[in-house]
Amino acid sequence: MFPLALLKTPKIWAEYYSGNAGQGRQYARFSFMKIIIIGAGEVGHNLCTTLSAAGHNVTLIEQSEVRCEKLDEEQNARIITGNGSSARQLVDVDVASCDAFLAMTSDDRTNVISCSLAKGLGAKNTIARIHDETFSDNSVINYQLHFGIDLLVNPEAICAVELAKEIRSAGRVAVENFARGQIEVQQQQVAKNSRLVGKKLKDLKLDSRVRIGYVQRDGHSEVASADTILEAGDMVTLFGHPEVLFTLRERFDPKHKIDVARVVLFGGSETAISLIRLLTNPRFKVRVIEKDKAKCRSLAERFPDITVINGDATSLRLLEEEQIGSADYFVACTKDDEENILTCLQAAKLGANHVQLVINKGDYDQLLGILKTMLGIEVVVSPRQATAEFMLRNLSADSSATLATVPGGDGQIVEVRIKHSSPCVGKMVKDIHLPPGAVFVALLHKFKAKVPAADDIILAGDRVVVIVSEAQQKAVMASLV
Repeated sequence: MFPLALLKTPKIWAEYYSGNAGQGRQYARFSFMKIIIIGAGEVGHNLCTTLSAAGHNVTLIEQSEVRCEKLDEEQNARIITGNGSSARQLVDVDVASCDAFLAMTSDDRTNVISCSLAKGLGAKNTIARIHDETFSDNSVINYQLHFGIDLLVNPEAICAVELAKEIRSAGRVAVENFARGQIEVQQQQVAKNSRLVGKKLKDLKLDSRVRIGYVQRDGHSEVASADTILEAGDMVTLFGHPEVLFTLRERFDPKHKIDVARVVLFGGSETAISLIRLLTNPRFKVRVIEKDKAKCRSLAERFPDITVINGDATSLRLLEEEQIGSADYFVACTKDDEENILTCLQAAKLGANHVQLVINKGDYDQLLGILKTMLGIEVVVSPRQATAEFMLRNLSADSSATLATVPGGDGQIVEVRIKHSSPCVGKMVKDIHLPPGAVFVALLHKFKAKVPAADDIILAGDRVVVIVSEAQQKAVMASLV
């Protein structure tokens, strides 16, 4: 969330790959940091491996002596048997001097307490893994703010965003990584009979939660400005709240037909629940197949608009009875990797248009590419890998990172971290004069992402997403960094 303070030591460089296929490699720079991880489950174990390989000084605290003995032999990290929610334990490992404290156990309360204690004892940045939606519900109290935690991370929710990208609108720019699903990117073509033809963007009176980023015309792309005039056939890329973007489709194409997507989820897991929340629009017809009757009842009560089927999707007969072959999307997201793989293969064989797979354990890491290329599974996500990549992005010492390249190659979508020394700190968006060829499309405050409004104030620690033409990149960076 916030740029982490850097230790005064020589910089160590590391590279990592992230992003969807076809978007290319993205590289990040890291400074040597002292990191403490609590919990050596699948997520914590993988983070320990990833961060220590990147050159960081990693200490991992785990209660199980057996796990610690095994980890001590294979990890290039300091392994300690202990209780991460013990203040005495945290003092003993000098938590006050750590740059990042990551509580990654499977127990939410342990993670929240550990991070709160670590912050109180002087840890610069604290990140807690959570599952229970209680801690992300700010309607009564902001748990993150109350406990002094810099960032709450839900690995299953991160996976759900990755899965939802293709379901909601295939081929979108992956800015959801920036906004954790709160900001969506969609492309709309301007139809000949649209009332928007011939109008300047400043005259469109779009919802304030939407921003037009760039316009593609005759093979060329132009970063949008207030005076950009829309023409029939233009491909417009919009950033904004997902449901608001959906309501705008008719303005761009009055004859646009709403396509209903039939989505079948195998398993009532946390990933499935997060995915259901991202597919609440009536254009998604969601069915969940779950073996546990109690989970079925709970899902049916929480989400009355979906269909819940009590059954085992590993049964070919059940899949045939439920006509999985006619499904637009089949997503296997139980906690059992073997069952997930088996049902995906069966769904693909039966004719499901798009098949997606969740892999929980590290045992299949080497097979992920094979599953996608040889077995016809389009999307494969892993909570442990998604969390590791998310952490790497958040631990980057770079002040900016390129999220994607504007089609046509004449610009980039860039995420900028606002430092305390930035000239834009304390200014309203309307008072930050970006040069022509640059436009703000998203703003992430500590707890919420949105399309920036004119009166929004930029604070140190914020992150902004800006679309900028190649010619103006230096000028934009000078005004923000």
